[in-house]
Amino acid sequence: MKVKLGELTKIRTGKLDANAASEDGTYPFFTCSKEPLRISTYSYNCECVLVAGNGDLNAKYYNGKFDAYQRTYIIESNGDGRLHLPYLYHFMTRYIQELRKLSIGGVIKYIKLGNLTDAEISLPSVKEQKDACEKLKKIKNIIDKKEAQISYLDNLIKARFVEMFDDNFGEIVELGNVCDVRDGTHDSPKYHNEGYPLVTSKNICDGKIDFSTCNLIQKEDYAKINKRSKVDVGDVLMPMIGTVGNPIIVNTDKEFAIKNVALIKFKDDSVILNTFIKTLLESDYFGRAVLSKTKGGTQKFISLGDIRKLEFNLPPIELQHRFATFVAQVDKSKFALVKSIKLLKKSPFDILLGLL
Repeated sequence: MKVKLGELTKIRTGKLDANAASEDGTYPFFTCSKEPLRISTYSYNCECVLVAGNGDLNAKYYNGKFDAYQRTYIIESNGDGRLHLPYLYHFMTRYIQELRKLSIGGVIKYIKLGNLTDAEISLPSVKEQKDACEKLKKIKNIIDKKEAQISYLDNLIKARFVEMFDDNFGEIVELGNVCDVRDGTHDSPKYHNEGYPLVTSKNICDGKIDFSTCNLIQKEDYAKINKRSKVDVGDVLMPMIGTVGNPIIVNTDKEFAIKNVALIKFKDDSVILNTFIKTLLESDYFGRAVLSKTKGGTQKFISLGDIRKLEFNLPPIELQHRFATFVAQVDKSKFALVKSIKLLKKSPFDILLGLL
């Protein structure tokens, strides 16, 4: 049996501006970001599911005292005893993809109250909802352990990078002198229901491009952008706005354009490898040398000029190849873990929540 959320819940929004946050606050302050901020006072004390109403749509579960941004939806049970809120949270984490399709607006997308009240959820008995949540909790514990293994392997790569390249030998060069460093468009082309993906900083996460969250642009805009910033397999992309850093190596030949994203290109006879540059951009050194120069308030950004001026010691190409071979071996182990996690997230979650 499927029931509309509006028949099971009461939904309201927060009242505060995002700048109401206080770094040393006692209580969580839920905004549209994935991680809550802190605040010194609270307006709500309840068990609820919180859904970001604009920007980076996401869902959170909380039980206690907190406050919320004015575009954050606070979803509580209506008290009729038919809904177990942790079950609703698991449903919403999956339904977010549908909400992204329903979102409207220009640069910053948003959802309406009706997008939530009209959502239909499978509603077994409360006991079955609780049993499903317990099973999901066990699956989540397995996933957490596998993700910890991935984190260990990432740190292993960083440690090997320091071990191999921290002797400060080799010529000091600027990144812009050994690579072709560009960025995507700064314009805001019109979005359409069909077309080419426009990749921005928010679409680069977890070491890959999430094309499912990209806005689509027409062929004319795609061609115009790619005259100066065409992306090819093997290039390095790095977000320049919001979550600055987190570089990736492009491994798809899918056609797309980029906006506010750094693009680093390499020649066939280049003196530098993309694996070396990606790891350099993930290193503490990059954090000290460049990320410390980020500008802006809530929306951090880094300039293309600062990226081009990044200085580092250029190691012998043979040593870079040895490092790349090591990374490739570690990546095989990471790939197996990622594949296992995807399987765990797919079938059990969907089956238990009745979303198939």
